[in-house]
Amino acid sequence: MRIPELYAHKHPVFSFEFFPPQSADAAQALFETISDLVELAPDFVSVTCPGDPQRRPLTFELVTRIKRELGVEAMAHLVTVGYTRDQLGEILSGMREQGIENVLALRGDLPPEADPHATHDFRHASELAAFALPFGFAIGGAAHPERHPESPDWESEMRHARGKVEAGCSFLVTQLFFDNADYFEYVERAREVGIGVPIVPGIMPVTSLKGIRRMATMNGNHIPEALSEALEEVEDDRRALGAVGIAWATAQCEELLARGAPGVHFYTLNRSPATRGILRNLTTGS
Repeated sequence: MRIPELYAHKHPVFSFEFFPPQSADAAQALFETISDLVELAPDFVSVTCPGDPQRRPLTFELVTRIKRELGVEAMAHLVTVGYTRDQLGEILSGMREQGIENVLALRGDLPPEADPHATHDFRHASELAAFALPFGFAIGGAAHPERHPESPDWESEMRHARGKVEAGCSFLVTQLFFDNADYFEYVERAREVGIGVPIVPGIMPVTSLKGIRRMATMNGNHIPEALSEALEEVEDDRRALGAVGIAWATAQCEELLARGAPGVHFYTLNRSPATRGILRNLTTGS
């Protein structure tokens, strides 16, 4: 099924994101985790496209296997970095032959040594979206509630977001955030510039204080003081810290859905307990 149809006919839409592991053996272990989460009946899952070219084929293999063996709609992330136009054409053709209908078009993270202004076959995600559209995919794009680290201002951020939609993206999935105000303000800005597609909040439950601080530094995320203090109080108690992360993410999801978000995209970090706990809270009201 094409993902835009899900957002058009169902509320809320729940989806899970995974990343390909380091080896084929690890991929089997991940597949078992995915199988476990499939019991929660996600509407679709997605698999990221890593910076390491050696691991990228695992993305497309996992997406195909998830759809074929588990019967769950699957979306492949596809990046421009490190690929030529011809290579991307071969990948897109191959996925269509395997029955994959959905792609998340991304530029991808540049290697540390790369010049962000260097010439690529596709410099922006919007160019990849336009290229992929004739292959027959439903295409999603990324949204940045706290602004992309390379965006100088909100005008530039919204111009790029609108360009993705005009190129063919029929839904946007946000990067992780911990303050819902950032999401709602982003949606308001998007609507003001004529972006009408579903904007899906991406939620990552905290399972490690050091890990989330490292990620926040990399992505420019703001960690609310109340969350930071709650995590610090239980930093040495893994179980208690996980409970704090689940409670915070549950509260985020409840407000997001109550105020009209089309669904929630969970960044699972290839683990099931936290996502399972949040969905249990949402469905039981606990």
